[in-house]
Amino acid sequence: MAIGAINNRHVSIAFAYRTFQISETCYRYERKLGDENALIATGLFV
Repeated sequence: MAIGAINNRHVSIAFAYRTFQISETCYRYERKLGDENALIATGLFV
């Protein structure tokens, strides 16, 4: 929701943090998949 507000409503990132009560770390988080997880995922979808 914060990303949508920033992109669609043109609000500042700081305003979105306060509005949705999230931290900057939470907003900028990107998960990193491990090699083992990728092997499991490919095995599940084959």
